[in-house]
Amino acid sequence: MVLALAFILSGFVKAVDPMGTQYKIEDYLAAMGLDGVLPGMVTMALSVGQSALEFCLGIFLLFAIRRRLTSRLVLAVMLLMTPLTLWLAIANPISDCGCFGDAVVLTNWQTLWKNVVLLAAAVVVAWKPLEMFRFVSKSNQWIVINYSALFILAIAAWSLYDLPQLDFRPYHVGANIREGMAMPEGAEQPQFETTFILEKNGEQREFSLDDYPDSTWTFIDSRTVQLTEGYVPPIHDFSITTAEGDDLTEEVLADSSYTFLLVAPWLDKADDSRFDLINELYEYSMEHGYRFYCLTASGEEQQHTWCDMTGAEYPICLTDPTTLKTIVRSNPGLLLLRDGQVVRKWSHNNLPQLSQEETGRRLDELEIGQMPADTAAGKTFRLVLWFVLPLMLLTIADRLWMWTSWLRRKKKEKQQTTTLTTLNKENDNEKENCSR
Repeated sequence: MVLALAFILSGFVKAVDPMGTQYKIEDYLAAMGLDGVLPGMVTMALSVGQSALEFCLGIFLLFAIRRRLTSRLVLAVMLLMTPLTLWLAIANPISDCGCFGDAVVLTNWQTLWKNVVLLAAAVVVAWKPLEMFRFVSKSNQWIVINYSALFILAIAAWSLYDLPQLDFRPYHVGANIREGMAMPEGAEQPQFETTFILEKNGEQREFSLDDYPDSTWTFIDSRTVQLTEGYVPPIHDFSITTAEGDDLTEEVLADSSYTFLLVAPWLDKADDSRFDLINELYEYSMEHGYRFYCLTASGEEQQHTWCDMTGAEYPICLTDPTTLKTIVRSNPGLLLLRDGQVVRKWSHNNLPQLSQEETGRRLDELEIGQMPADTAAGKTFRLVLWFVLPLMLLTIADRLWMWTSWLRRKKKEKQQTTTLTTLNKENDNEKENCSR
């Protein structure tokens, strides 16, 4: 049960955020010196495959399906992951392993001890796999196998097309970014240093925030390093900087009106198929006096290319790429803020389309300007219900079928016993008559 629940949770939270799992796989590869070796499609396939494998193995353990094979596969996974997490704990190349996505964040040492416990459980299960109790008969196990695989792959595909159905990140709908950046009174202050890499006339140089140069320099990359430990708020690296170096962060978060943020970590890789809707939303925001910014980590050349391709007229600002990938799992994605609070989030596949009548009304009067009525608890309940209810009905039906089969078998055995007893009596009577 411990193994089953751990694998189910790990696979499920990875499947609802496949892009987050892909980013974590790329972090692992970078830590091993293999950055860029695998293309994005391969790392995405690994992300979806890993989540499906873990989830299905957990379900197979829970229902005791293919007990010998499942127990050996689980043991193989733990024999692979435990040394890996030992390396993470000692070398500390990345901050957390991402075992449970953003739902449960563990330190590298906590992850190691967790895997030690799971490895011990996997050894026991592999030692005596037939001790696991079957909830579903062997003849009906194929239903659970196929349904589990289809369910988790559908969840991953849905989350890739739209957005993660369950958002565990600090920028989820309803979160207040200003509050997420606040430091509790008396908390120890961590020290960070952000370095910007810029280029001019073929020369690359590093600058800090204090000596950020003029707009003649082209932004290449940035990195933030924590100098000293301390309390780290959930949101500590959110910033909006213009090409001229002006910081608009507080101005945007303090705005009591609405602000649209088009989030595109890399404009050269962004999907431009819905640029017409984006431009319409920009025009709508200008008509009603709302702010509209594009946040990216791309350089000036990529920004010009994007504007030429899409006809974009909205201002483009700079933000740390890791922050942008955390804000919304879409390139590009759209964020709606009001007074620092995340009101709505959309992927590029699901951008809001305003009718002609709606364009004349303000966001206060429109559905997209209100917090969605659907809660995280409600989404979780529905997702769990979609999976648990069919399997529960299958289990009940299977148990009833097995019970009726047992009753029929017992009845048949009783009839055979009665018939045999009758035949024996008749044979005894015949023998007695013959002896007379």
